[in-house]
Parts: sequence; C-alpha cells; structure tokens
Amino acid sequence: MGYQIIQADASRSFPDPHAFFDNASKDGAGLIFIGQEAGAAFEESMDQTADASFVAIELGTECLGVHIDQDYGPENVVGFARFRLGDDAPTKLVELVRMPFTTEKALAAARACFESAGLVVSVCGDFPGRILDRLIRPYYNAALRRLDEGLASANDMDLTLRLGLGYPDGPIALLNRTGLHHHYEVTQDLFEQLGQEPYAPARRARNAWIKHNQENDDAAT
Repeated sequence: MGYQIIQADASRSFPDPHAFFDNASKDGAGLIFIGQEAGAAFEESMDQTADASFVAIELGTECLGVHIDQDYGPENVVGFARFRLGDDAPTKLVELVRMPFTTEKALAAARACFESAGLVVSVCGDFPGRILDRLIRPYYNAALRRLDEGLASANDMDLTLRLGLGYPDGPIALLNRTGLHHHYEVTQDLFEQLGQEPYAPARRARNAWIKHNQENDDAAT
C-alpha cells in the first residue's frame, strides 16, 4: 500500500534519519504529514486527501480535533506522535490517535506503515497529551513537589523509586537530564487544556523554564 511523507518544518517524532523515511514513496496511497506545522499543512491541502487510504498528522500535545471536524471527520484521518521525553531521542512507541468515526481500514493501514518501520503502536482516543503524558506528568509533578516540601533529598527520592519500584532512573535525575524546562512546557500546555491541578507545573520546572529562556536571550545578545 505504501505512504507519502509531507514534511512541514522540523519533526519532534523524527528528528533524525529513520527507516520510516526509507519506506516512503512518492506514489504511496497513504499520506503522512510530519513536523511542527503538520496540522497547518494538512488543513491547506485537505481537499486533496479524501482519496488517501489514510492520512496521519503529527501532533504535539494538542488534540486531533483541532485540525479536523470533531463530529464528522474526515474518516480516513488519524493523529500520531512518537513519544520523546525532553532532549532524549524518541522512543519506538508511536501513539496513534483515532476519532469515534475513524474507519478500521484507515486505522489498520496507518498502524501497518508505522510498524513496517520497526515502531510499536498504541491506539488511543483524542485527548490532550494522549496516554503517556497524561499518566506520567502528574507523577513527575508530584515528585518535584515532594522535593520542594523537603520530604527527602533528590538523591534519596531517586534511589527509593529505583530500588522500590525497579525504575531504571529516578524522576528527578531523569527530568534534569532530559531538560526540566521541557517538562514545564508540556505540563503547562496540558494544564491550560485540561484545567486539572495535577498538571499544573511544579515550581522547580517553572524556574528551570525561566532560567533556560534567560540563558537563550543572553546568548542571542
């Protein structure tokens, strides 16, 4: 069946060469819009996508419903994002977003294209942040708040969670390594969309974001 890739600015899901690009072809029946402007690129060419076997739009934390009619379709459009934590390389996981009216045929075709490139696909409904960010961001915020409260040192909290739960990294070390300012950006966005207190950015994350921006401003002057 195959697929075409329409690049619209830099992609967070695919920042580097990948088999996913090697498998694409100019005459593929599926269309995949990737990059930070993927949604806008799709909206500009929506009239030309009706006959595609499927259309996949790379998402940030926003809902797929931002780019298509939330009640009526089109039925061949899905959203996707390859999970990536901060500055770490993207993982193999692709979260595939379906709407209630998405056809099984389109969903299966999109899944097959990602899996053919060695990626692992999970399917979810159209919610801000999808599955992983909805689950892990409150956990990271809770760890940061307990650190602020003086429950334990960062090292002791990380050690306890690594040994007690078998995690390879503790939450504080993981966020510091991958960029605490990135955590702020995601949680702030989710908090604005959902209005739920567990997603409100922790103080340390906000401070890291302010410091990061100040350093960038200093470097630019």
